[in-house]
Amino acid sequence: MSWVLWGVLLLGVGFASYVRLAPQEAARWRVTGPMAALGDQAEAGGFRAVRAFEGDWGAVEAVVFGTPRTRALAVWENQRLYVTRSALWGFPDYTTVRLEGGQIEIYGRLRFGKSDLGVNQARIRGWLADLKL
Repeated sequence: MSWVLWGVLLLGVGFASYVRLAPQEAARWRVTGPMAALGDQAEAGGFRAVRAFEGDWGAVEAVVFGTPRTRALAVWENQRLYVTRSALWGFPDYTTVRLEGGQIEIYGRLRFGKSDLGVNQARIRGWLADLKL
């Protein structure tokens, strides 16, 4: 019986290590193509919001970096990529923010699994509220 428990423990530690240490390919999460239409769009494992916005990166990052366990992962000309990890397992959610043509597009999605249980939507709506959008 103890071998089974050790095996389960080893699998748990291996899984947690993989989730936290898996390579982060920033280019995979870059948004390309035209900006989405104004409004909100929920999808399996993610959420996208587009609003009119005349602010700058300073205002955006003041809100983003106020979110626990969030850090910048990449910076491109008109967009930035942030990763926010869950508290217990450290599951990464990737959020791309793009400023273009007087609009802000925020697109958050999970990396592992099929459902984020509404976490990305709640975080993005919180950011929008803090930005007064």
